[in-house]
Amino acid sequence: MKKTILAAGVAALMCGSAQADTLLGLYIGGQMWANEASGSFGEGTDNQTVFDFDDENQGSFYVAFEHPIPLIPNIKIASTTLDTVGGTDISSSFTFDNVTYSANSTLDTTLDASFVDYTLYYEVFDNDLLTFDFGLTARDLDANIEIFEPQTQLQSGLDVSGIIPMAYVNTIIGLPFTGLNVFAEANFISYDDQTIYDAQVGVSYALLDNIAVDFDITLGYRTMKMELNDLDNFYSDLTYDGFFAGAVVHF
Repeated sequence: MKKTILAAGVAALMCGSAQADTLLGLYIGGQMWANEASGSFGEGTDNQTVFDFDDENQGSFYVAFEHPIPLIPNIKIASTTLDTVGGTDISSSFTFDNVTYSANSTLDTTLDASFVDYTLYYEVFDNDLLTFDFGLTARDLDANIEIFEPQTQLQSGLDVSGIIPMAYVNTIIGLPFTGLNVFAEANFISYDDQTIYDAQVGVSYALLDNIAVDFDITLGYRTMKMELNDLDNFYSDLTYDGFFAGAVVHF
């Protein structure tokens, strides 16, 4: 799916003072996320159907660049895939993309989604004991939803895309002499009957820590909610939850 970079201009909203890194830093990280999807979607607040989705292993990765200039934000670009399939038996009629499915039908669905987060952030603290970042994220969401009724061969589909602005916070607490860190990160926004958040907590362990490169492994839990209200005529109340394992390299 083609993505449009929209991070430019967000820095104007982030004019507070911050303590920046004294050295340039490049972070490359990724994780495998074993999540469970649940919830409903449709074309209206009163026209949604709950689907039973399969559990999936989803991948995500990010690149972040940090610098020592206090007034210029650091940048992070993160990509996540959310593809799943599901089904349901409907007891009343359901309309999706101008196709109406009769009551007592069995529906199959494919929900392919992905997004790229463009984040500009500042470091308030950055040391071995405490790191705290805050900023703004532009989430570039693309999704394709297909519904199929095997008995009648009825089929409908909808392409959804849009930019979701979100607040960003990240903190890391170091545990001295252990090589362990506890971390938490979140993107979130809530307005006009819409709530979107993406949060994770976990621990990391430094397998390699020297002046040239650091290498950490991570383990944690991630939860995501997408309560969307008329994004390209798409309404949803979807939740993804599950444990993840990953790695981070810092140059």
